[in-house]
Amino acid sequence: MGPKKKKSAGGKKKLSKAEKMRLLREEEERRLLEEEQARIRAELEEAARLEKERIEREKTERLEAKDQERRGIELSEMSVLEENFLTAAQWKSNYRALAQWNHYTGCDGSPDPTIPQDINTFMSLWKEDPNNDIQVVIAKGNKVLELIEKLEFFIMDTPFHELSVKHVTQYTETIQQLQSLLHDKYNAATEQMLREASSYAESESGNMEVVIKEQNVTLCIWANLKKVPKFRNQIFYDEEREPWNGFELPKALAICDVAVRILHTHYDHLSPFRTFPSEPPKLEMPPIKTVKSVSSVAKKGKKGRKLVGEVSQESKTEHLKVRVGSALRTGSSCSSEVKSISEEEGSAEKVFDKRSSILKSVSRVHISSLRIIGISECEPLEEHVVDLNQFIPVGGVYHFDALKLPPQAKLVKGWTMVEVLDTGLEVYPYEATCDENEDPSSVTVGLTVRLLDSVIYFEEPLIARWDSKAKYWRTDDIGDVVYNMQEKEIAFKMNGFFTVTLMQDAHLNMPYQSWELRPNGADEAFLTILTTFAEVQIQIKLNQCMLAGITTMEDVTLLSELRGVWMSPLALTIALKRAGMNIFPAEYSPKYVSVNKKTLLAEITSYQQMALIACSFAFSWSKWNLLSGEENVVFKICEHLTKEPVWDKGWALVMFNGQRAQRLQLTEDSDNFSKNIAEDTEFHSTLYHLIKDFGSEEAMERIRQAHHLFIDVVYQLLLSTKLLTYS
Repeated sequence: MGPKKKKSAGGKKKLSKAEKMRLLREEEERRLLEEEQARIRAELEEAARLEKERIEREKTERLEAKDQERRGIELSEMSVLEENFLTAAQWKSNYRALAQWNHYTGCDGSPDPTIPQDINTFMSLWKEDPNNDIQVVIAKGNKVLELIEKLEFFIMDTPFHELSVKHVTQYTETIQQLQSLLHDKYNAATEQMLREASSYAESESGNMEVVIKEQNVTLCIWANLKKVPKFRNQIFYDEEREPWNGFELPKALAICDVAVRILHTHYDHLSPFRTFPSEPPKLEMPPIKTVKSVSSVAKKGKKGRKLVGEVSQESKTEHLKVRVGSALRTGSSCSSEVKSISEEEGSAEKVFDKRSSILKSVSRVHISSLRIIGISECEPLEEHVVDLNQFIPVGGVYHFDALKLPPQAKLVKGWTMVEVLDTGLEVYPYEATCDENEDPSSVTVGLTVRLLDSVIYFEEPLIARWDSKAKYWRTDDIGDVVYNMQEKEIAFKMNGFFTVTLMQDAHLNMPYQSWELRPNGADEAFLTILTTFAEVQIQIKLNQCMLAGITTMEDVTLLSELRGVWMSPLALTIALKRAGMNIFPAEYSPKYVSVNKKTLLAEITSYQQMALIACSFAFSWSKWNLLSGEENVVFKICEHLTKEPVWDKGWALVMFNGQRAQRLQLTEDSDNFSKNIAEDTEFHSTLYHLIKDFGSEEAMERIRQAHHLFIDVVYQLLLSTKLLTYS
């Protein structure tokens, strides 16, 4: 048994029961003290919060009452400014009438496509014309394309009240007849060339090889005159010996009397013409909110406080004191009078009616984008059918046909003899059928197409073929696609000879990353939209606009042939969409794009009032617009009278709901969204009166002198791009 261990001198002394109770008591007292301090702190914080809310609420009530008192005079002044829209609408109506009159008196031989007698006579004469020379057809076809474009533009640009649904239907039928006649003439010209195929024979191959490149069409024709069994591939070259289009012939057709035509029309006459609603959307007038006067609010003090819009029966009959000013441009002194609530409501209704009239005065194409189609309203499509609300044809249509080769001329005893068949251009029937042991590539048809330089493809396009019976585009029977986007060339195989097109997602560039609208002098401005793939800049000058530039993220400049060409907003919209740069939403777009939904009143009124002051103030995208709710829009605003870029620190945040505008207290860098009004600012009924509080006299004078056509162009571009809901 070993020695006993000694107790450590530093051993811990065991606590007695009394000491333990004392420590527990102290701990409990400390806990209770901390809880009491936390409670007092929370009560103080809550009291401070409630006091802050009370002060903010009283401030809001005072400002709302003040805004209500001067609402009548502000709406009257705004009504004077809004006359610019109606003046512009009347100018455009007169311009259309004058253009028709000038055409009538010009007697240049071309028909007016809006007059049925003229256009029907034109179509009948050309249909009976026996001259089907390809160059004559191309020249006449260019005139037909102009007539089609005039009719399409007339339908899209004319407001509802000037063009009935009956006339729209009539003009649409005329467009379809012109398109059909034009294609028939190209078929007749092709037939005439094939009858003389031997005269086009190449010295090397002995087969007919023809390439005709014009502004609106490219025609490639090959005829199998030698019938060499080993022949399978054909590449067409342009005048610069650059490869253009090409095809791969099935093995079975290599020894047949067959011709192949690739007619590339740089336009699309197969997809159905866009339909428009029969009437514009209706703006619903919100209820008039009645707010007590400033003196009434002050008398209430801290007791008997009511929320905005909560008024007693007495206050509903109380007269509001307002100052009635003279017209905006006269600058005469104001006189004071008392208006009743019913008079105030009547004034608001008149303003509302005028804004509805402004909306009705714009073109059909701009109105249709405001009519949002729900997902439930979209009809389901069959498998492989292309949804033309989601995809749009870009770069035209490739008519790829196998044709029967007509009998060729023969020299017999010094006579040239040819058998003439009265069958017209005949299609050579072919459908790929493959046995189990047969190589599929020997029966499929290959097509290689060259992409146009005037078109942007941000992604590899979808290839679709036209179903002539069902009248829609579909994607089946197409495979083995090889994309060479750097060389702008696409090759693929098909189970037959089809008419094909290249499709691009219509919403690739939506929603926008950001946008900015800034003035660039008197009646001039720049609209810049940043999308996922590119930055688009549009310059505005008086009644025209132009593409100033499209730059990709790799600093590549695109569409050089469009840049610098002045045109109307609608013409620019059409040109950019055809070129593959679509930044113009349609009524079905919310089905495919995440939309920042806003009420129609807030959005439309914002565009109208932004256009009215766009000659002096710049606007820009704000991240808070996503969090402001459906009834409000939020954007940045800054006075800008020079041609320099906008100073970053000069922006202020504005919230507007169509009836009330205010500067916000928060900034773009704030952590949380708040609707609190900025210090030393007030509510106003319009954006114009809001910016009067901090705008210079020079800026306000420029607004008063702004040209109505410049205002209208800015308004059209804002409507067509819908910046406040698609960014």
